[in-house]
Amino acid sequence: MTTSELPQDAKAVLHRYLREARQALVWKVEGLSEREARMPRTPTGTNLLGLVKHAATVEIGYFGDVFGRPWPRPDDAPWLAAADAPDADADALQAEFFATADEPAERIVGLYRQVWDFADATIDTLSLDAPGHVWWWREGNRDVTLHQILVHVATELSRHAGHADILREEADGAVGMRPGNDNLADGFDYAAYTATLRGIAERFPEEPR
Repeated sequence: MTTSELPQDAKAVLHRYLREARQALVWKVEGLSEREARMPRTPTGTNLLGLVKHAATVEIGYFGDVFGRPWPRPDDAPWLAAADAPDADADALQAEFFATADEPAERIVGLYRQVWDFADATIDTLSLDAPGHVWWWREGNRDVTLHQILVHVATELSRHAGHADILREEADGAVGMRPGNDNLADGFDYAAYTATLRGIAERFPEEPR
C-alpha cells in the first residue's frame, strides 16, 4: 500500500499515538523535586528531565529542520546550535540529555509544550507524503516523508516513555500508564512476586550465557 492509498484518518491515528507518548513522558516528571527529576539513575546518566529535553530536541529536528521549518526561537534552546556546529565535541552533543543548573524543570517542560505546537503545525499543514530530508541519517536513507517521520518519532518517544516508567518507579515508587490508570492488577502482592522472581533468578549461574 502506498502512502496515497492509506486511509484518510491515518495521519490522525499516528498523531494520536505521538500525543499519547508525549503526555506519558511529561507526566513522569510531574510531582518530582528538581533534585529527583535530574538525578542520573543508570551508569550512562539517564535521567527523567534529560529525557524530556531530548524529546524536545528530537521533535524540533524531525518536524522542523527535516521539512525546512527551522525552530523560530533558537535562544530558548541554545544547545541546538552548539550541537550542529562543525566542531561540535562530545560535550556539546550530550547537552540535550540533561538540564543544566540554570535550566529549571518548569522551563524544560514548558519548552517541550511549545515544541508540541510547533511540531503539530508541521503535521497539520503537510500531507503524509510530503517530502523531507534528514541530513544526519546515513547516506541513502535521508530522503523521507512525513508519514515515515511520524512513525519514527512516535516510536522513539514511546521508547523513552518506557525508560521514564522505570526511572520514575526507582525515584519514588510511582507507577502508571497514564493519570488515573496505573495498569497494575488490583490487590496483587508485587513484593512477593518480586521476591519469587529474584529467587528463581538466583538459582542460575552469574556467568554470561
